[in-house]
Amino acid sequence: MNYFESVVFPFFKSIQITDIIDVVLVAFIIYNIMKFLRQTRAMQLLKGVGILLIVMYLSDWLHLNVINFILITAMQVGATALLIVFQPELRRGLEHVGRSKLGEMFTFDVNRDVPDMVDEVCEAAANLAKTKTGALIVFERRSRLNDVLTGGTMINAEISAEIIENIFVPNTPLHDGAVIIRNGRIYMASTVLPLSSNKRLSKEFGTRHRAALGVSEVSDCVALVVSEETGRISVTMNGDMIRNLSVSSLHTLLNKTVHPEHEEKSGPSKIFKGRAKQWINR
Repeated sequence: MNYFESVVFPFFKSIQITDIIDVVLVAFIIYNIMKFLRQTRAMQLLKGVGILLIVMYLSDWLHLNVINFILITAMQVGATALLIVFQPELRRGLEHVGRSKLGEMFTFDVNRDVPDMVDEVCEAAANLAKTKTGALIVFERRSRLNDVLTGGTMINAEISAEIIENIFVPNTPLHDGAVIIRNGRIYMASTVLPLSSNKRLSKEFGTRHRAALGVSEVSDCVALVVSEETGRISVTMNGDMIRNLSVSSLHTLLNKTVHPEHEEKSGPSKIFKGRAKQWINR
């Protein structure tokens, strides 16, 4: 009886279909976790933890008892510390899972009357761009933004171009901040958003653009920005940005993205990301 018949064949014969599924699922989960962490500071921290683990096992093998004891103790305490250090990445990852197909099963309220809403917003954006009036408009989708918003004034009004333009008139009480659109209505105005954590952003980005990117990094919202300096229109989604949009392009893009169900039918995410890549690090 050769090696194959005595060892290899019995091993493969003992493998069940559930074992294969188990391994594939684990590999898939690990791959997606690594893919998610690749562009974050968490990846660098994980590399540091990996180095410490190697040193810990080497110290045990070399009988360096004091170093080994210190590293083991540090690792035990560090497990809790990692949860605190990785809190933004963990939260973002869980939100990403919640916005997946599985999470959609538990979503009940989405924006309605998208064409009318987009028409009014595009008209307002066009007029604001002509006068170089800065504006920041955020469309909520599935994720609610309450936990990332600071301050603001409740509006709860129907969307119209006139109301949006009046909100952003310079030196008025509500012009400084973002307008939040929820369920097809103007929900809040003059609210403060988190700034982007992307360290590679060009210095030409002002506070409005950084806030638009920042809120799109922590939620599935779509944010529209009108530049105060140039009057150019930009849109952010999933941490990516498309700049210098014409009104017609803006109209098309918003119709495809502000409603989750519309996105599923048209699939604009890859197009959005592809166009955004040429701008985000310029």
